[in-house]
Amino acid sequence: MYKLRATILKDLRLLFRDKVGVIFMFVMPIILAVVITAVQNSTFQLVNDNKVPLILANRDNGQTSLRLIDAIKSSEMFDMKQVKGSETDEDIIARMHAKDALVAIIIPAGFSAKVKAKSKKVAANALKDFEIKADKAKANYDSVLPVHMYYHPVLQESFRMSVRGTLRGALQLVESKEILQNLYFELNNQVIPDNLEKEIIKNNFDITETPVSRDGSRTTPNATQHNIPAWTIFAMFFIVISLGSSVVREKLSGSFVRLKTMPTSFVTALLSKQITFVFVTLLQAAVIFALGIWLFPYLGLPALNLPSDLGGLFVVSLMSGWCAVSFAIFLGVFAQTQEQVNGIGAVSIVLLAAIGGLLVPSFAMPASFQLLMRLSPLHWCLEAFYGLFLEGGTLKDIIRNIFPLFVITILIQLITLWGLKRQQLI
Repeated sequence: MYKLRATILKDLRLLFRDKVGVIFMFVMPIILAVVITAVQNSTFQLVNDNKVPLILANRDNGQTSLRLIDAIKSSEMFDMKQVKGSETDEDIIARMHAKDALVAIIIPAGFSAKVKAKSKKVAANALKDFEIKADKAKANYDSVLPVHMYYHPVLQESFRMSVRGTLRGALQLVESKEILQNLYFELNNQVIPDNLEKEIIKNNFDITETPVSRDGSRTTPNATQHNIPAWTIFAMFFIVISLGSSVVREKLSGSFVRLKTMPTSFVTALLSKQITFVFVTLLQAAVIFALGIWLFPYLGLPALNLPSDLGGLFVVSLMSGWCAVSFAIFLGVFAQTQEQVNGIGAVSIVLLAAIGGLLVPSFAMPASFQLLMRLSPLHWCLEAFYGLFLEGGTLKDIIRNIFPLFVITILIQLITLWGLKRQQLI
């Protein structure tokens, strides 16, 4: 025990001297966690709390286009700025380049007349089976100019689809009202009362959303719950910068060789590094979790809710940290210089994070990446953390994620020992 304690103290002194490594292990992940969570939280709340700037030019003089404008306003998705219909497309595009809006909608001339013609045609076809004669529209509604939407290139495709869906819903509502008015008039020879129209058109059904959880919790996961576990794992694995460099330095300086001549074993030195840096990874997790609980609310971000199974959280953090330490030592053993371990280490962590689901959700991965994803230890770390933080599970529920992580860690350890023997360092 004395030899192990002395070796651990030596590793701690080396760690505290490595100020760049400490920054990578603590400061950088904290900044990433705060910034990414803030950005993602703003994205989640974009539709509800912030409205998309919209320019609308109405080149039609009918009532139907006015109903369409009211329907777009009622969606509460846009901060609408209506401009004169006489403005050209070039003028509107210039406004968008000036960042006046991200989206522009142009209602073409003749829109109301063509929609009315189409509605009469649909109503006539609907009443034909009842042998009721209705006025048939003469207008060629098939030539209706579509409502044109310009969008700024910074608008991502997923959000653009949401905007387009809102616009389609408004168009469908307007057309349904026109068809309903024509049907009622043909059947009753009078205009449909407003209250009846609203009663028929209004959608009284709602959608109840409930997150699936193992503990029966109905708390909706927020951006903090998604990001804190991911960036905690990222922080743990970035100890490769400090630990990997330490292993390379001791290897190049001959420390491993000198251990053979001393009354101790290399296993003691290896065990010392693992104990020291596993403690560091647990400290990283504690610091980032504490920030999520106490600091985030002061920054206007959702607070982190710790899972009910704190014992399971400790086990997952311990296994993740042990895997990160094993990976760092593995790279340090096979790298020839500190520059190699720093470069390869940083790039490999980013790649493992990308294919492991930290940067892109695992369900969005293409089928060809599914096998690679399961080979990434960061994937199993994230799945275990998500099982606790998002699904409300316990240690028993996430064993299926911890076991592959354990197997990968043991495999890394065995390859590391083989590399040390091959280099005659033990």
